[in-house]
Amino acid sequence: MKPYSIVSVFAIILAGANVSSAQSDTDREAIGKAIELYVTTFNARDAKKLASLWSPEGVYISRTSGDRIFGREAMTKEFTALFSQVHAPRLKVTTESIEFVSPNVALERGTAAVLRPDDTSSETRYRVVYVRRDGEWLIDRVSEDEVIAEVSHYEQLKELEWLIGNWIDEDEEISVETECKWTTNQNYISRTYKITGNEGVESSGLQMIGWDAKKNQIRSWLFDSSGGFISGEWTKRDDRWVVQSVATLADGGGGSFTSVFRQVDDDRYAWKKFNRVVDGEILPNVDEVIIKRQ
Repeated sequence: MKPYSIVSVFAIILAGANVSSAQSDTDREAIGKAIELYVTTFNARDAKKLASLWSPEGVYISRTSGDRIFGREAMTKEFTALFSQVHAPRLKVTTESIEFVSPNVALERGTAAVLRPDDTSSETRYRVVYVRRDGEWLIDRVSEDEVIAEVSHYEQLKELEWLIGNWIDEDEEISVETECKWTTNQNYISRTYKITGNEGVESSGLQMIGWDAKKNQIRSWLFDSSGGFISGEWTKRDDRWVVQSVATLADGGGGSFTSVFRQVDDDRYAWKKFNRVVDGEILPNVDEVIIKRQ
């Protein structure tokens, strides 16, 4: 069977090839399973089995070199070489659409992330032509488009990098433990905290600190175990960070406060809270405390 070119696939689509709804639903599910099997087999580094998921005349067009790899034998050699690398990649795909060109031909579009342990991962858009042979959907042709740029707001957040790590503030009655770490692509700093008293854990929560590109502002969103949440706006003033926060309580009430973070040295920072208002009632300030790295 002659491989379908992407041009011919689109020509058939534009010509209005018909596939019944019931049939397309069943086949779409079958193709979804074929995609899952392909990813699982790729990540298991089984070159021979992976090549068997292609049609005998399958063609892969390299995005970088433009070279074409034909047939299962060539595919097996290509995958074997790929999986023998020290930093062999893993694959993650997201299917965006599946269109049926005819009862036995389908076009899948999506994005593929090639994940490498040496942090040289990349993401591309792809198109896959599937053909049905003896009731089985096989890959007939794969082509990739442009690389999707990885967006990182590290440059906007790097002045807060000193927060990364594990921290503790404690006395005889209570301890507050905090863990701060980067998320993928260093787009957010994740802060989780746990407040423990003499009778055990009293409260916990998660705060995400990130860059709001629309407002050109570092912002944070905190969610606590009682069901409340807090949004904050961070501003650098001399050697400290001032955070203006607005809170929504679990019962629907509201509040606001200002907190200040000040790095003392690599293993300590100071924190205090003032201008505390809850449902119109002014609360006492929280004097500055020193938080220590664990």
